[in-house]
Parts: sequence; C-alpha cells; structure tokens
Amino acid sequence: MPRVVVVGGGWAGCAAALAARQAGADEVVVLERTDSLLGTGLVGGIMRNNGRYTAAEEMIALGAGQLFEICDSTSRHCGIDFPGHKHAWLYDVALIEPAVRRRLLENGVEIWLMSRVTEIERRDGAIRVVVLENGTSIPADVFVDATGTVGSQSFCTEHGNGCVMCVARCPTFGPRVSLTGLAGAPERAGRRADGALGAMSGSCKLNKDTVAPEIVRQLEAAGLVILPMPAHLVDRRKLSAKACQQYALPEFADNVILLDTGQIKLMTAYMPLDQLRQVPGLENARYEDPYSGTVGNSMRYSALSPRDDAMRVLGPVDNLFCGGEKAGLLVGHTEAIVTGTLAGHNAARAALGREPLVLPDALAVGDAIRFVRESMETEAGLQKKYTFSGSVLFERMQARGLYTTDREAVAARVAAAGLTGVFAREVA
Repeated sequence: MPRVVVVGGGWAGCAAALAARQAGADEVVVLERTDSLLGTGLVGGIMRNNGRYTAAEEMIALGAGQLFEICDSTSRHCGIDFPGHKHAWLYDVALIEPAVRRRLLENGVEIWLMSRVTEIERRDGAIRVVVLENGTSIPADVFVDATGTVGSQSFCTEHGNGCVMCVARCPTFGPRVSLTGLAGAPERAGRRADGALGAMSGSCKLNKDTVAPEIVRQLEAAGLVILPMPAHLVDRRKLSAKACQQYALPEFADNVILLDTGQIKLMTAYMPLDQLRQVPGLENARYEDPYSGTVGNSMRYSALSPRDDAMRVLGPVDNLFCGGEKAGLLVGHTEAIVTGTLAGHNAARAALGREPLVLPDALAVGDAIRFVRESMETEAGLQKKYTFSGSVLFERMQARGLYTTDREAVAARVAAAGLTGVFAREVA
C-alpha cells in the first residue's frame, strides 16, 4: 500500500496531496506545523493574472483542476485589470482554506495540523520516517518537501527588518523546518539585485473597518482602488526588495493600489503606518497582516532545494520530491500548485515503482519548470524571481508564443502533447 507523506500544507503541499491520491497512492498524509492549511495563501488571493491564466488552464486540461475550481468558485472579483496585470481573479481569503481542507478530506487525504517535523530517520539512501516535535514517528514510502522558504525569525531578522508577526506565525508554531535540509541535501538561498539574501513578501493586508467607507464601497464594487501617493511619500527604492517582482513597477510606488480579497490587499511590501495614514481615506488604517507591517514583511527564499525537472530532490536520498518555493524562485499560488502537483504525482509514481513524468516545454508549465531550474544554476539567475504573471518568465511565455487566454487552444496544446487528464488518472 503506497504511502506518501507531504510536509507542509501550503498551496504546494495541498496540490501534492491531491495529485498523489489521484495517481493511486493508497495513503496520503499532510503534516502542517500551524493550525490551518494554505500558508501565504491565507493572505494572497490573486489568480489568473497575465500568464497565470494560461498555466491554470493547462493544469485543468492536464487533470489537475480541483484547486483552480475552488479558487474560481470563491472569487469575489473576476477579470480585474490593474497596473501591469490583466484579467486577474481575486479569491476570498476568508473562504478559501475551509474549502480546500474539505476537498482534501473528500479525496481521502489525511491532514495533521500543528504537526511540526523536526527530525528524520534515514536508511539505505532513503528517508524512512519523519519525527514530529512531540516525538511521534510517521513512516512513508516517499516524501514531498513543501515546507516553503518563509522565515525563520532569525532569517527575517538577519536579512530583513526582524520578525513582523506575519501569517507564518513562527513565535506560535515554531519556525519552518526544511525536510530537504534534514536529509542533508545542499540548499541555496535566493538573492536580491544588490546581492543580499532573500526577498520580502510583496503585499500587506489592511483591516476593512479601518478604511474610509467610500473606499470600501468602491473596492467591493470594482475589486480595485488606486489612490495617488502623496509626492513626499513616494519611495521607489522599496520596489527592489519585493519577492513579487511582477509588481515592482513605478505605478506601485507612485500610488497606493488596493485589491479586494475579503481583506484589503495593499500592494506594497510595507509602508510605515504613520505615512500610510497620510493618504486620504486611510487616516485610520490598521495592518491586518503582518501586524508589524510598519517595518516590513516576511523574508522568503531562505532555502531552495536542488531538484530535477520531475521535482525529485537531488542529494543523499532518492525518495524525496519538492514543490512550491522549495522548488525554486517561483512566486505565487499558481506556481505552487503547478510544482506541487507534479511533485505529488511523481511521488506516487515512485512509490508504485514507475518512472517519473516530466512535462514537455511545449507547455508553459513544463517550460517554466525547466527554465527556472536552469536559470538558478547561475548566480545571475539566483537574483531573479519567476512567475507566470510578470517579469522574466512571463516575458519568456510571450516570446515563445505560449501565453493565451483561449481555453480551447490550451486544451488542444495539452492534447497534442498526449497528456490530457494525466493527473486525474491512477498510474497504471
């Protein structure tokens, strides 16, 4: 009875768990160190913008549409355009986690919350058991590292502005522990353009009740409000610190850009509260996440896994796969679902003794997986961030003719690759 254990319950971990079950793993367990799934997805909310639309439709055609279906069904706004971005969908951050949790349970996935992995037992070149902080041992045939790269507090302090009490909640549930690191595989850290390690999360959340009612009404009607930044508060230097380089455009420094995800999503890495309150309509604003948004946001890309294009971690063990930010300098929920799905699918294949699946570069998702891996083998590549929604990866999609919002064209592309519904079928 093949058993797959996924460590980390963010978007990548949830995608991996669903994919492993669909591929035929009899038992799939998700171990999440906090009290809820989705991680940064609890404060995210942006889907289908720019090339993410193409990637989502490719994954749906490939048979991995469940999580995209949930995001679509919980969206507050569809087809929103904002600076640098077209046709974005904004899911409700208050509704998304319970919906995803129910879907995993319906698919037979076992979810262990407040289950922080701190040790492993390794034998004959493979991980045999992971051990929780409370001493519980959990064996499996194959493991998926979806622990992410946010934090720990020491990383945020050394390379950012300190712990800002973000959604990762390290003080409460303990810092993230890398399964790849425990296995002894050599990890690398992403860098900023100035050579500093890591990158800062790209947005904050505001409490709706603390924003002027007329702004809230506009937001809830249109999904977007753009407020001119007072000239004396414009600071473009902060743009280079952001993980989300697709939002590192002058418009995001010259304006306060707000999106409605149930909470109010403020599209900047941080802004001192006393400055934010100088913007008309935000005189009473308060940060919802991170609580100390005045000084900054969480730091990411502290520990990246070496991996191949099947999402297998390269190193001293042969039964470990990775997805999400562990898999590279990938930014976004869609990107996490893509890599997590492939990791979970191939984990099940490995447990069943089958060869892994590698997605072809005729698909935008396959090209991205290969391109990011190759790019990260250079120092210059480690200073970039990759997303279907902007920057170098979206530019590559457009140059290669892979970006489209034509669903039929996407479905035909997947069919031409002979992969229609591949993730929805049990491995033969």
